[in-house]
Amino acid sequence: MNLVHSRNAKSGVASAKIGELLDSITEEQLRKWVERISVPRHFAAEPQANRATGAWLSELFESFGFRTQTQGRFRNILALPQGEFKQMILVGAHYDSVPMCPSADDNGSAVAAMLACAAACSLWHTALPVMFVAFNCEEDGLAGSRDFVTSWFPNAPFKIRSAHILEMVGYASSAHGSQRVPAGLPVKISDRGDFLGLLANRLSIGLMDFLLGHAATYTPQLPVTGLKVRLGLEKHFSVLSRSDHAPFWAQQIPALMWTDTSEFRNPNYHLRTDTPDTLDYAFLWKVTQLLTASVLEQARRPVIPSAEPAN
Repeated sequence: MNLVHSRNAKSGVASAKIGELLDSITEEQLRKWVERISVPRHFAAEPQANRATGAWLSELFESFGFRTQTQGRFRNILALPQGEFKQMILVGAHYDSVPMCPSADDNGSAVAAMLACAAACSLWHTALPVMFVAFNCEEDGLAGSRDFVTSWFPNAPFKIRSAHILEMVGYASSAHGSQRVPAGLPVKISDRGDFLGLLANRLSIGLMDFLLGHAATYTPQLPVTGLKVRLGLEKHFSVLSRSDHAPFWAQQIPALMWTDTSEFRNPNYHLRTDTPDTLDYAFLWKVTQLLTASVLEQARRPVIPSAEPAN
């Protein structure tokens, strides 16, 4: 496995149309969505709040023009574009929390980024092959995403080109010592938690390279560090499979995880102190802009390399 950085990526020519859509994303709106979702909403411990959150997400996606449905016994919320497509790009984030925690970063920040991306995609001049999934029960063994990829997706009328899975993307700190490396992981990273982390396995390494180029083009002020996991090594490091990208990897679907590295940076992880006022909304805004630009660029291109080259 090895690390790559957006600062070393070659920038391209930014699309004026995409730039206009990025301008529609605001810190204020991201903050409002984070504040709205930040209540304890565990599937079993807070069932009423969990159901209300799912209903709120469905209403928002519908207001953007997507076709929504509640999928499976874990109540994943699916938002599908108008029209039919043979392949789809998926953007996903879990909306549940651990019990008794507001979970603003885990995973309200990611849900807010997903909503902003969906709103921007809805403003494109034609329907795009992009779907959004708010997974439930991530905090219960990834139950919702596992059910989606094993029960719903095999019967879908399309294939998933790739999945962008968002897992805590709103906490940042420029202080030395604010960033740690998971124990046993053989990499060295900055000790300042001011970067976005990306995680790819063999099937999504090409997608990571594509994304880093767009980071250099659209959000050069956002440091991005990507970890490329080769040769199936993710099977030997459990810390690399703790979020909703893992079920996609298990089904050989290219998936990329976006993260602020959770407890290896955020001291409020799984605590009642994970509140909206602790997040860095300028950081979240830049992450959301990169997500949106990357999804739009990918959607308008027929082929994007995903798997690691044979050589």
